[in-house]
Amino acid sequence: MNTQPHELPVANMLMGAQRRVVICAGTGCMANGAMKVYAAFQQEMADKNLPVVLELRAENDNHGKTAVTRSGCQGFCQMGPLVTIFPENILYTRVKPADVDDIITTSLVADGVVERLLYTEPGNGHACRGTDDIPFYTRQQRFVLGDCGTIDPENIDEYIRNGGYRAARKAFLEMSPESICAEMVESGLRGRGGGGFPTGRKWEAARRQAGEKKYVICNADEGDPGAFMNRSVMEGNPHSVIEGLMIAARAIGADETLVYVRAEYPLAVQRMRRAVRDATERGLLGANVFGTGCSLSCEIMEGAGAFVCGEETAMIASIEGQRGMPRPKPPFPAQSGLWGKPTIINNVETLAHAVRIIRQGAARFRALGTAGSPGTKTFALTGHVANTGLIEVPFGTTLREIVHNIGGGITGSDGSIDPAGFKAVQIGGPSGGCLTREHLDLPMDFDSLRGVGAMVGSGGLVAMNRDTCMVSVARFFMEFTQRESCGKCVLCREGTRQMLVLMDDIIEGRADERTLPLLKELALAVQKGSLCGLGKTAPNPVLSTLRHFPEEYEAHVRDKVCPAGQCTALLKPWINAEKCKGCGKCAKKCPVEAIDGALKQPHVIDQEKCIKCGACAQSCKFGAVEGLPGGRA
Repeated sequence: MNTQPHELPVANMLMGAQRRVVICAGTGCMANGAMKVYAAFQQEMADKNLPVVLELRAENDNHGKTAVTRSGCQGFCQMGPLVTIFPENILYTRVKPADVDDIITTSLVADGVVERLLYTEPGNGHACRGTDDIPFYTRQQRFVLGDCGTIDPENIDEYIRNGGYRAARKAFLEMSPESICAEMVESGLRGRGGGGFPTGRKWEAARRQAGEKKYVICNADEGDPGAFMNRSVMEGNPHSVIEGLMIAARAIGADETLVYVRAEYPLAVQRMRRAVRDATERGLLGANVFGTGCSLSCEIMEGAGAFVCGEETAMIASIEGQRGMPRPKPPFPAQSGLWGKPTIINNVETLAHAVRIIRQGAARFRALGTAGSPGTKTFALTGHVANTGLIEVPFGTTLREIVHNIGGGITGSDGSIDPAGFKAVQIGGPSGGCLTREHLDLPMDFDSLRGVGAMVGSGGLVAMNRDTCMVSVARFFMEFTQRESCGKCVLCREGTRQMLVLMDDIIEGRADERTLPLLKELALAVQKGSLCGLGKTAPNPVLSTLRHFPEEYEAHVRDKVCPAGQCTALLKPWINAEKCKGCGKCAKKCPVEAIDGALKQPHVIDQEKCIKCGACAQSCKFGAVEGLPGGRA
C-alpha cells in the first residue's frame, strides 16, 4: 500500500525556486498558531537578508530564492502546526514561532535537520525525516488530498502548472456529453456523500432530460459531528472542486453551477470565492469556456447550518429561499430539481474524483479499491486514537489498518497507547453505526459495511477506547439528529423525540424491563416510516449499539450501573475505609454536605444527598473516594 503522499513533481512544486517552505494553513493548524509561524518566517528571513518569495509565479522571478507559502490541510492534524521543506521533503511537527530561527539557520542556510522537531514514532523512538518515512502517510494513497498539503490554495498558477483544468479542457474540447457520462459509468465512481449512488448513472439520467436549462450543485454542507473531509478539500484545493463542476456541467448540458457550503466554514468559503474569481478572470468560467461558445457560471452560497439540508431536496428548497425540508421522491432532482429543472448534486470529494477520472481514465481509477467500490475514500479519523487527522485510503482497507497502523493505535484515558483498548468505531456520523472488535478485519467499502448494519456516510470515523459508555454515545447522536429534524414527518419529529426520552431514562436510572423492547420497536418504526435519509438513518447508532453491546444496556436498565463509569446518575461513590485517613478535606469540598465522619476516622457518603459532582474525589490525595471518574488514585 506504500505510495508517495502526493504526485506533484518537485520541479512543478518549486516553480524555479531554490527551496520551498510550506506551512500548513488548514483550519486545525491555523487554530494552533500556523499563521504566527508563517509571519515569523517572513520576519526572520527579512532580518537575515535571505532572498524570499511569498507567491510563486514565473520561474524567472523565483530563481535562487526560497518560497515561503501556505497550503491546505496536510492531514496530520495531531502534530500541527506542520512545516515542510522542499525539495528535501523534511517535515517538522508542532512548530512554534520560536522554532523558526532554528529551522532557517539549520535547514535553509546549513542544509541540516532540526532533530527535535521531527516526528518520532511511539514505541521505537524512530525519528522520521519526512512524509515518505512516517507510517501515517506511507500507508495511505492520497489522490484527492495529495495536492492539498503542497500547493498554495489561493494561487491558481500552481494548480494549472500541476495539470489543473486540463480535464475540464478535455471534457469541453475532446469529449461529448455522452462520452463523459460513459467514462464516469465505466469508472464505477459512487457518490462520496453517504448514499454511494453511481455517479455516472446520475449524470446520464440528467443528460437525457429534455430542456435547455439545467443545474449542477456541489453539496458542501458537511454537518456530521467529527467530519471535515469536504472542508479540507475546499480549503486546500478549491480549484479541483470548480473543475469537477465544469466537467459535470459539460456532461449534462448545464450553464449554471452552485456550491452550497456551510457558513461555519469561513476559510473554505473565502478560498472557494477566491478560486471562482480567479477562474473567471482567466476565462475558465464565463461566457466562452475554452473558446467553445459555452457559458458557465459558479456561485458560492452559504447555508445556515441545518443538518437536514445535506439531503438533496432539502438543499434545493433552501437554495430556492424556502425552509429546508425534504420532498417526496420521485421525481428525483435529475428529473426535476432546482427551480423544477434537471439538476445533479454531488459532494466535494465526488467532484474531485471526477477530475482525476477524466484526466487519467476510468481504468486507472478502477485499479484501486474493490470491484463494487472503486477508488479511494477520505476519512476524518478522530477520538481515542494517537494520530487524529484526515486520511485517504483505497476502499477495501481494513479498520485494523486504519486504526492501528495509520492511526497509531488506541489511546487510554491517560493518553498513552493501549494495545488492547479498542472498543468501537462510530462510522458515518449520526447516520452510521458502530463497528467493534469483530469488525477490525472487515474491508471498508459500501457493500461490506452495509452488510453489518453500518455505512460509509461522508467519512467520519470516531474511535473509542474501553472507557467509553456506548449507551451515552448512542444518546449523543440521538440528541443531534432529534435537534436537527426538520419536523415535516411525524415519525421523525416525534419518534426521535421519544427515543431521546427513553435514552435519558436509561442513563438516568428510570428505565425498567419495558424500556429496551419499546426503544427498539420505536427505532424500527422511525427507520421505516421517515420521509428522508435523516429520519431513516437516525436510529442507526441506537440499533447498532443495542446489537453489539446489549450487556451495557442491560447493566444500565437492570442493575442501574454504567460499566464505563460515565453516566453520572448511575454512579455510586463510596469511601474506602482502608485508604481514608479522616482528614476531612472531602467533607469540606462537598457542596451538598453529603459526607460525614469524625476527624481521623473513615468518612462515609450519604447516597441520597450525593450529586456525584466529583469534588470529593478531586480533593482526596489518598485516593480513598472510589466509584467516581476523576479521582487522584
